Amino acid sequence: MPRFTRILLFLLLSTSFLFSLTNTLQKALVKDGELSLSFKKRFAPDEVKHFTLHNPYREIYDLKNTRLAHSGVPSGLGQYVRMAQYKHNTVRIVIRGTKGYKGKSYQSFFSSRTYQIVLPKGKLPKSTTKKHVTKKPVTKRHSSKKNVSKKPKSTGKNVKKADPVYYSKAKKHSHKHELIVIDAGHGGHDSGAVGAGKREKDVVLQISKRLETELKRRGHPVYMTRKSDRFLKLRQRTKIADKKNAVVFISVHANSVPKSKQHRIHGVETFFLQKTRDAKSQRIAARENKSVLKGTTKLSQNVIIDSVLTGPKIVQSNKLAIDVQRRMMANLRSKYKGVKDGGVRHAPFWVLVGASRPSILVEVGYISHPKERKRLFTPAYQKLLSRGIAEGVDNYLNQRKQEIDF
Repeated sequence: MPRFTRILLFLLLSTSFLFSLTNTLQKALVKDGELSLSFKKRFAPDEVKHFTLHNPYREIYDLKNTRLAHSGVPSGLGQYVRMAQYKHNTVRIVIRGTKGYKGKSYQSFFSSRTYQIVLPKGKLPKSTTKKHVTKKPVTKRHSSKKNVSKKPKSTGKNVKKADPVYYSKAKKHSHKHELIVIDAGHGGHDSGAVGAGKREKDVVLQISKRLETELKRRGHPVYMTRKSDRFLKLRQRTKIADKKNAVVFISVHANSVPKSKQHRIHGVETFFLQKTRDAKSQRIAARENKSVLKGTTKLSQNVIIDSVLTGPKIVQSNKLAIDVQRRMMANLRSKYKGVKDGGVRHAPFWVLVGASRPSILVEVGYISHPKERKRLFTPAYQKLLSRGIAEGVDNYLNQRKQEIDF
């Protein structure tokens, strides 16, 4: 066995051993004024690091050697609780309250797999929810100064929706340090999928350029793995995000199916890196991987991909994929009927392995489907797609900032 493969096998086995010691937070719900946490196996209270932060006041609980279940951040946790995979082996729970609130937690005598945190009572104080809001309202650009009043006039029962928009510090933060790497799939001798003479490599480059423009308009620095019709080797694509210190890696592709299915199968899908038993996802990944995996053995492929599946980027990539898919669909359906939501899926895409950053692969549609193919090469459709991806990226980064910058 080659030395390189032996080293990778050792890393894989070591990683698997370490993560076998990690617990999984399977369920979190608010009941009777307490946050109830349920774990896959016995949870030790000494794994909890508890401390407080101020301005605004927050109680922080870091659950060490713990990961959120694959379903991600639980919903319905109420106004006080925020939860995130803070580090690859640490779940952070933030409970907002007043200085009079003192966080209390305990483990039930009857179950070693649960942990309880007592929550504040009553409503969240206004001083906490509006701590960082500025007083100056932001009006539309076409409004003149004389039409701007300090207090908005009441327009009836919907006055709350008509009130001026206020910017908070979270929305004002600069994007100038949030570099995005865009990878337009295929290129050069590799045309990718072809439908009625239309090539995947061409349409994904067009959409990637529009995405570049949209992200730059939002203040992001952007790096394109290719800006012309050229082919890049796998390691050229995957290492760029790390070399450029990017916050996100996005690979843009178009899908295809055999002629017997081309009139039936269509839709937009977003993938993140993970093994899968789903036949459709396996087929898509195999087609996209074919051109970049020449010269590598099946064993070396599996060893390398297994070694990164337990990394912290997987959870974040899943969240990024959800935000991007949601915003793409919202934009496309605002102008076009019958756009199918293929959903967020996971598959072992090789192009997502090398970058240690949150990474997704967007299948913008099926070039084999006549109606979708026509739309994919339409500038208006491309613009909606790129805007949706950009909005998804911003939503993800804004949420990520809230998770980390407590």
